[in-house]
Amino acid sequence: MTDTSLRSVTVERTGPGHFTATNARGGTISFGSGPEGDADFTPVELLLAALGGCTAVDVDIATSRHAEPSEFSVAVTGHKINDELGNRMTDLTVTFTVAFPDGEGAERARTILPRAVRTSHDRLCTVSRTVETGTPVTATVEDA
Repeated sequence: MTDTSLRSVTVERTGPGHFTATNARGGTISFGSGPEGDADFTPVELLLAALGGCTAVDVDIATSRHAEPSEFSVAVTGHKINDELGNRMTDLTVTFTVAFPDGEGAERARTILPRAVRTSHDRLCTVSRTVETGTPVTATVEDA
């Protein structure tokens, strides 16, 4: 029997400080350790993108069935700190800027936008729900 709830990616080192993550469908994204002048996303930036992206997908599905947005952007910010708990992010904020042109369905889309953001945050977005509930992470080493 296959576990349909399992999600996975594989991360491979491609060079000093550079990595590529591959999902089960063959999609890839490259990232790195973020030295000065390197445009690659860092793992922290990928976390921020995942927080914003997860909620953006939910909100887009809920609103765009009524009207196509003329603007849709999500800014995600947070502070990277090091304290007695180690390195971590605090004060995570996801801010939506969404506009709909006048026309059929636009008022409905504008009306449901705040509720769609709340519902995604409170129930639907797997990424933010996982961060907020504090799911444990297990790290192991296997023989190569």
